[in-house]
Amino acid sequence: MISTLQKWGSFVRFSHTVFALPFALAAMLVAARDNRGWPGWKTFGLILIAMVCARTCAMAFNRIVDRKFDTLNPRTAKRHLPAGEISLISAISLCALSAAGLIAASYFLNPLCFYLSPLALVMVCFYSLTKRFTDYTHVFLGIALALAPIGAWLAVRGAAVSTSEILQMITLAAAIILWLVGFDIIYALQDYDFDKSHGLRSLVVAWGPKNALAAAFLAHMIMCGLLVAFGLLCHFRIAYFIGWLIILGCLVLEHAIARRRSLNWINLAFFRLNALVGVIFLVVVAIEVIFQGGFKLH
Repeated sequence: MISTLQKWGSFVRFSHTVFALPFALAAMLVAARDNRGWPGWKTFGLILIAMVCARTCAMAFNRIVDRKFDTLNPRTAKRHLPAGEISLISAISLCALSAAGLIAASYFLNPLCFYLSPLALVMVCFYSLTKRFTDYTHVFLGIALALAPIGAWLAVRGAAVSTSEILQMITLAAAIILWLVGFDIIYALQDYDFDKSHGLRSLVVAWGPKNALAAAFLAHMIMCGLLVAFGLLCHFRIAYFIGWLIILGCLVLEHAIARRRSLNWINLAFFRLNALVGVIFLVVVAIEVIFQGGFKLH
């Protein structure tokens, strides 16, 4: 039983949930700040279910539509579908069940989430097709990831969301898109030669590794500016901006590592440092919301 769960968790890269989940939970905290960030057990549980189902659906769809390329790529040839460890029918079933799970969770959250859930599913799955026709595939993945905090925010507030909250959501979503663009460019360095020879598109293929890395660094610096704007819009104080400085340091270190162009170092930059960025963001937002202003300078 445990080995089966591990196999399916590895198939959809469940560990990579750490990228979207912290931002979704941070958005939930801000949306429920009138109650010190707690929306209630029902809403909290449904947000988690919706998040897991959306990401599982997206990853299963990605593995299904990319199985031909995964078979050809030495780095991915041992993945579950190419290796025959999981059947195509099982993968399709998981994708469909996960989609149904997201729609069901949205139904029990509020009408707005329910009506938007099919659109969210289209968006999170569409990314997997974009590398076939656009160099800006990273942007589409960023949009898919940015739906997580927007969905969590709407799960708490529903149609009662205010104009100021919409501005906060848009600012946070834009920051997440640029964060994803930056680190997905770094991740794409691993497949530069394969993608170029097989007609798969990305900014790394279009611009070359050096120029793409420069674009990734610029995206991350603009992201940091947007995180400052988000903190100001939310009236956060010193705890948030201490966290912001740590996030800035993580991103600078990530780019220093990425320029080494070593596969192991790129994996380290991609996973550990970006996971740390999400966790730090969640922690400092929680401090600000739970303590209603965090630690103030007098």
